[in-house]
Amino acid sequence: MLGTTAHPTADWVVQAIRNLVMDLEDTGCRARFLLRDRDGKFPALTNEILAEAGIKTMLTGIRMPRMKSIMERWVQSCRHELLERCLLWNERHLRHALREYEHFYNQHRAHQALTQAAPLRPIPDPITDPERITYLNILRRDRLGGVLHEYSHAA
Repeated sequence: MLGTTAHPTADWVVQAIRNLVMDLEDTGCRARFLLRDRDGKFPALTNEILAEAGIKTMLTGIRMPRMKSIMERWVQSCRHELLERCLLWNERHLRHALREYEHFYNQHRAHQALTQAAPLRPIPDPITDPERITYLNILRRDRLGGVLHEYSHAA
């Protein structure tokens, strides 16, 4: 498990990277990429340690302020809609919940920026028939024991 500190230094970051590599080896996991910013607290030694472990370092873009905000928004949504509503038992349960949330987020969750569509689902055709509007038949599918709800029109 990686530690945290309010005041990281280059030496602290190098040790955290070493700990990460050892933890990955101990658990039999393999990471292919590490995405990081261009902070000076990441000395060249961190890239060497990661390269020896077969992990490619990917740097965030220069002067791309939206890149960080988009990820922070996703993390905030995940926390509010999933993590604060679940009691997670172990890492396996956490990974399962995150996979379910990822599918929900990309396939079913309405996004205001996409005019209420989901990123991987097109906007449905509008219902113009007054008869269909009067008798809408909506189906609800619960995911993760009712923490997440998917809604769709019945065929």
